[in-house]
Amino acid sequence: MGFWKRLIGIEAKSDDPTLREAALRGGLPTTRSGPHVTAESALYVSTVLACARVYMNGTAQVPFRLMRVTGDKRLPASEEPLSKLLTRKPNPWQTGYEFRETVTLHAMLTGNAFIFLNRVGISREIREMIPLEPKRVEVKRLPDLTLEYKVSNDNGLSQTFGADAIWHLRGPSWNSWLGLEVIKLAREAVGLAITLEHSQAEFQKNGAQNSGVLSPKDKLSPERFNFLSAWIDKHLPGGERFGKPLIVDDGATYTSTGFSAVDQQLLESRKMQIEEICREFGVMPIMVGYSDKAATYASAEQMFLAHLVHTLAPWYKRLEESADANLLTNEQRDAGLYTKFFPNALMRGAAKDRSEFYKAALGDTQRPGWMVKNEVRELEDLNPVEGGDEFPALITKAKPEPDPTGDPANAA
Repeated sequence: MGFWKRLIGIEAKSDDPTLREAALRGGLPTTRSGPHVTAESALYVSTVLACARVYMNGTAQVPFRLMRVTGDKRLPASEEPLSKLLTRKPNPWQTGYEFRETVTLHAMLTGNAFIFLNRVGISREIREMIPLEPKRVEVKRLPDLTLEYKVSNDNGLSQTFGADAIWHLRGPSWNSWLGLEVIKLAREAVGLAITLEHSQAEFQKNGAQNSGVLSPKDKLSPERFNFLSAWIDKHLPGGERFGKPLIVDDGATYTSTGFSAVDQQLLESRKMQIEEICREFGVMPIMVGYSDKAATYASAEQMFLAHLVHTLAPWYKRLEESADANLLTNEQRDAGLYTKFFPNALMRGAAKDRSEFYKAALGDTQRPGWMVKNEVRELEDLNPVEGGDEFPALITKAKPEPDPTGDPANAA
């Protein structure tokens, strides 16, 4: 059974390029710098793509698990069917990693990600989670404040679903039920970056040579104009006299009218747009490979820590709470089920840092810790050991009893 038939009960017969192009052109106004910016066209800007990759990698590479609180313990609920969907295979063609990549990409660019939940049976158990392109989904709030989702396929046919069939992950929202369109808000910064890149490409295409004005002394006849046009073409890139001095006769003069890259401050402008786009997406410039000054090891470490705290951690919390609200029933939440990201996996590349962190987390007989051995072994994908669930016994030194006479030297 095809995807669209499972989703809206119809088969997609063909992909209409006219409808697709119309969808890409619509929705977002033209920028002041000229380009028409959409979520898809923005990805051709290297900084936007790098920011998207930062979010996607930060979300997809971190374990995302279904957990259960039992008494005073928090353990993976790996026996639950939903756990396999979240971590392994949410649909027939995606892995859990790929699924989180796609959902994150949609949400961080458009402010909204939509996932069709294929529920079956009387229990309405989720069997598939299928990401939908945001441009194919129209959200409407009804008078009773419930939300409905109109999903369209390639042929323009559509069907409306209730909120129980769509996992709607939204970003920051003005009206509380639809995420703000990030690309629409950042379109001026992205559009200017596109314009600067096109300008530099044209400049290099012309051999980094400036255009100018050739001013003949006398009025040109059509024949003479064609002759001079062909003559000028010889001096352009690819011409036989490209790069050689201009030879001008008939009292004509040549005046340059272009600006060099230095005159345009092109390099400074392009650097500024990198910072501006990173600012729009809440990504530190160093995370996209840009830094206006050399970073020391200590400063870079703090920047990476700030990236985890200020960029990724809020995103983890947003995903966790959205998954709990949309994927779990009231009974499951009451039974202690919840979803959780484990960002400690980001430390797996630094063995020394992990060792020092684990040493402090385990504690010793003098200082209490906050983790036990088996918790550390689980983070390292190792099997538990006997006695690994106990904290080390603390050894406390007895305080000396004061001397009744008041002389400290005679204290016991």
